[in-house]
Amino acid sequence: MITKVTVPVQGMHCASCAATITKAVKKAPGVVSVEVNYGTEKATLEYDADASKIEDLSKRIEPFGYSFLVSEGEKHGAQKNAATHVMPDGTVMSASEHAEHTGIGQPKEQKLKELAKLRRKIQFVLPITFLVFALMMWEIAASAYSWLPPFILPMEIYQPLLFILATVVLFWIGKPYLRGVATFARHHVANMDTLIGIGTSVAYIYSAVVVLFPGIRDALRLPETVYFDVTIVVIGFITLGKFLEARSKLRTGEAIEKLMNLQAKTALIERDGKEIEVPIEQVHIGDIVLVKPGAKIPVDGEIVEGRSAIDESMVTGESIPVEKTVGDSVIGSTINKQGAFKFKAQKVGSETLLAQIIRMVEEAQGSRAPIQKLVDTISGVFVPIVLVIAVVTFIAWMIAGSYTMTTSEALSFALVSFVSILVIACPCALGLATPTAIIVGVGKGASGGILIKNAESLEKLHSITTLVVDKTGTITKGMPELTDVIAAAGVHEDEALSLIASLEKKSEHPLAEAIISAAKRKGLELRDVENFHIVEGKGLRGTIAGTEYFVGSPKFAEEHGAVIDRAPIERLAMQGKTPIVLGATNRLIALFAVADTLKDNAKATVVALHKQRIKVVMLTGDNQRTARAIADQVGIDEVFAEVLPNEKANKIIELQKRGEKVAMAGDGINDAPALAQSDVGIAMGTGTDVAIESADITLLKGDIARIPQAVKLSKRTIRTIRQNLFWAFIYNVVGIPLAAGLFYPFFGLLLNPAFAGLAMAFSSVSVVTNSLRLKAMRL
Repeated sequence: MITKVTVPVQGMHCASCAATITKAVKKAPGVVSVEVNYGTEKATLEYDADASKIEDLSKRIEPFGYSFLVSEGEKHGAQKNAATHVMPDGTVMSASEHAEHTGIGQPKEQKLKELAKLRRKIQFVLPITFLVFALMMWEIAASAYSWLPPFILPMEIYQPLLFILATVVLFWIGKPYLRGVATFARHHVANMDTLIGIGTSVAYIYSAVVVLFPGIRDALRLPETVYFDVTIVVIGFITLGKFLEARSKLRTGEAIEKLMNLQAKTALIERDGKEIEVPIEQVHIGDIVLVKPGAKIPVDGEIVEGRSAIDESMVTGESIPVEKTVGDSVIGSTINKQGAFKFKAQKVGSETLLAQIIRMVEEAQGSRAPIQKLVDTISGVFVPIVLVIAVVTFIAWMIAGSYTMTTSEALSFALVSFVSILVIACPCALGLATPTAIIVGVGKGASGGILIKNAESLEKLHSITTLVVDKTGTITKGMPELTDVIAAAGVHEDEALSLIASLEKKSEHPLAEAIISAAKRKGLELRDVENFHIVEGKGLRGTIAGTEYFVGSPKFAEEHGAVIDRAPIERLAMQGKTPIVLGATNRLIALFAVADTLKDNAKATVVALHKQRIKVVMLTGDNQRTARAIADQVGIDEVFAEVLPNEKANKIIELQKRGEKVAMAGDGINDAPALAQSDVGIAMGTGTDVAIESADITLLKGDIARIPQAVKLSKRTIRTIRQNLFWAFIYNVVGIPLAAGLFYPFFGLLLNPAFAGLAMAFSSVSVVTNSLRLKAMRL
């Protein structure tokens, strides 16, 4: 029996961990496919349950320091009970297991513990790191400028103090990196931890020998220079990066949790002729559910009695509530604005639209994006190469030196070369290359109202070719406004607006507020209304100063005998506006139009994106005519209209199959799966928390003008990272041959550990200084 599960992974430290886990699990019998995502720290496993158990798969990765966090339900199979959820594949899950399936519960507590542990380490190591780094810079400056004092503390005090600090930092803070060295030694699997662990350990061990065993140091003629500061600074900064990364990844799980919290907790249903309130888990298909004004609709179904206007913005993203009557479908988690009704439950539990959206978000977040992990790729090759070079150099010096010098001298040269190679290959600059640029870039973005969740977002954003935007709340303001007033001959616009606003002030219709707000902005008087009456689904009537007026759709006006000119109505509809007619006793007084209006900077933003060679596509649930009208106004290249919530992610996939690198900007729950599926998700800060949590980048105040700024920031940051990697390696390229002694027979040049450390420090200075240049850029 083929089983497919998604389980949290414990112990992942870097992106290359995913490759190690995938390789190990694929070798197990019965495994069909393995997909490990470092960003979500989850693995999706498809395997034959008769050939392997999930506990067996977990044991396969335990020697490498990883494990699968497996629930009892996943170990022993789902059990049926009173509250169950039937999955699309027929699997029956308990309520608690369903929560686990949707990503709630299991990993968060574990992540919080790990984050708290990292926070304690950061609070201890960062002050020490910054102090030691400052002293390193002082020492470098003192070697370059003779007028600076050589050092603050005597070496007799400073070196033992550094030894104590480095010991604590290496064996407590740096334990994961030492574990990476041990894993490499046992299983020949290298990652970034291995690189950090080897560099810091060698620097520490060499320095400890120099300080603790002066007899050995003198006998081997070793320089008195120590590299404890290398150990402290590298581990300190890398641990800071791990903390920031862990904190951002924790928020990924919160998106799913907030989606779950949107669901109603209880439902009012009819059973045995009585109205009873039951937990949402106890609603069955076929139950008759009662919904009162202002209540949240608990599950998906079809109205069987009554009518109402329902706010579906949480699902469709559209700001204007939708009129519903008998036979119309309703969606769980949406809000009933006015009127009471009954509906028949058709989809419950994991079959509801909200549950499907949750699943789509989780699946999209869990799928791997083709992101290049340059540093991890290099580290996997770099570590063994450097070790081989160092060992070969040591042996070569011992053999060659035995013919030309004493054994003690040969050992001294061999050891100095061995240590110099490993010190100059220490990943201080390599470890700082990405984090420093990201920290500065993210800080720069935050100061400009661009919140970036993680480094991957910046890495992917710089290469996007297509931006997909939602209409409501992204291109438009997301709130209906009065856009047109066309008064009949002999009627003043303000008089007409005063009349309709007076009538609408007693209405609960969603568009009433737009009309009333427009009248208030003009300071118009709202008059008393008598005999007020709402005609469900059509409009309203009321008497002002003895005259009866009606307000509603053009069809409603025609029912009252009014003669309607269809030309302006068609024109307004073509512009994506909703026409409203005000009339009195078979005559037309005025025609009004209400619409969701463009954001002030929408057109300028599209122009700026075109200059960056980025195609702009609109993806909306609104009708084709309205969407096309908005798109034409701002210059959008392509429109996907009348797209259902569960189809939006498919449209993103369609664009990706064309070879496009897609960024998605939106603000509704219906946008969450598309935001997660896109290469980069951009949430408008005025949107729902779920869209924001599902996205990689959030624009504060929903300012779309910040999208081109975010792209520019991404391009500059990635360019800076590449420059940093160049500076991080140029010292190795030049220094390793020098450290190996290749030039000694010809020029008498041999790089000792002191100069190797100096070169390594200069590479760090180059990297940090280059990253700080991002602060000066204009967004």
